[in-house]
Amino acid sequence: MAAPPAPAGPGDDAAVVYATSGSLVVTTDILVESRHFRLDWSSPYDVGRKAAAQNLADVVAMGAWPTALLIGLACPPATRLTVTDGLADGLRDECAETGAAVVGGDVVSADQLIIAVTALGDPRGRAPVLRSGARPGDTVVLAGTVGRSAAGLELLRAGVTTGPLVAAHRRPTPPYAAGPDLARAGATSMIDVSDGLLADLGHVARASGVVIEVDADALAAYEPAVPAIHRLTGGEDHGLVATLPPGAVLPSGVRPIGRVLGPADPDDPAGPEGAAGTVRVVGADVPADLLGQPGWDHFGAAGN
Repeated sequence: MAAPPAPAGPGDDAAVVYATSGSLVVTTDILVESRHFRLDWSSPYDVGRKAAAQNLADVVAMGAWPTALLIGLACPPATRLTVTDGLADGLRDECAETGAAVVGGDVVSADQLIIAVTALGDPRGRAPVLRSGARPGDTVVLAGTVGRSAAGLELLRAGVTTGPLVAAHRRPTPPYAAGPDLARAGATSMIDVSDGLLADLGHVARASGVVIEVDADALAAYEPAVPAIHRLTGGEDHGLVATLPPGAVLPSGVRPIGRVLGPADPDDPAGPEGAAGTVRVVGADVPADLLGQPGWDHFGAAGN
């Protein structure tokens, strides 16, 4: 997946990056201290890797290959050099997982630590995979993990600071290669699971005008150590969920977790299929407290 080196990186007024297909995939995210991360829970290095990961995952969710990151950093003048160096090292090392590179950015003084990341990707001649392409009969598939970050956050809030779930919260590991692999396999839609599986599948269902059914028991088999509520609603693992047409060959590491249905008959909107744009959960492992917890709310209660 490695991208060719940027013809011009940091040091000029702007960077120059390759776009072999004549188009670019572009995404951006902002992380704010105390809202999206806490330095008493995560090291600056972990925060840097997480900041890069959530943007790189968005690029591969379009079926593209990451090429470059631009970083905007705002921080108090008294910020220790160990913090900024740790952030830079984490950003660099996470980029190395995909062959991308940090090619520039800006630093300004501010009252709190804020990291803004813009990621660029190259579709390499393939049409980007959008949220709007899911069709009835497609299989819903998952690459990577779900729920581990949310479970780790709950442990941190309870005072637990070690263990695999805490590590998953501090440093997510998106399945970068799976994005282009799913695009090659014919994915009709795809999304990075950042806000929670049900919330993000809801985006796909609404954009595609379909009903999506999730098999809670299939998820339980893949993530037995994670509570059901976190598997379905926890965000920030940055796994990829996609829909594949009938007969498509699943890439390595991709597992089926549901199916795409047509919307209900307009004359029977309460029918078993449900209204277009909805996500329903079936199986024995549906948690009783699922109702009212669709996923992460960017404007709701403070996060991690």
